[in-house]
Amino acid sequence: MKLEYASLFTHVNQTVIMKVKIDTKEKFYVITLMEPILSDIIAADLSQLVTKFLQQEISNVVLKMEEVESITEKAAEEMAQLQQTFYEKNASFVICNVRPAVEQTLDEMELLEDMNITPSESEAWDIVQMEEIEREMMDDNNENL
Repeated sequence: MKLEYASLFTHVNQTVIMKVKIDTKEKFYVITLMEPILSDIIAADLSQLVTKFLQQEISNVVLKMEEVESITEKAAEEMAQLQQTFYEKNASFVICNVRPAVEQTLDEMELLEDMNITPSESEAWDIVQMEEIEREMMDDNNENL
């Protein structure tokens, strides 16, 4: 199921429209950010949007960033924190299709190695599957203790 979505958020003295596309898969949502710049405000709004999926039956999210040409430092930190939030809630958050300039910013900030970033959506799907299996195995081990 594909869903076009334009999210409207109002901040002090300004209104921001964040353009995203949401596609529901069997085990995860694919959110395609259709913005050239991942700014501080867009990152905060995106974080607010995707954390709502943590209350859903399907709580894994793949963020496609193929249209994002640049990212602010605060937005990069927000994405790293978002991944940590998903991890703490036993859900996957994987970023894919990252452009070189965005990847370079994440690398310079020493965030790249700590984040789940893949070259393609199919590789992101592989990470989600592996993490699902890992969580199931950990649940089984905890039940056997």
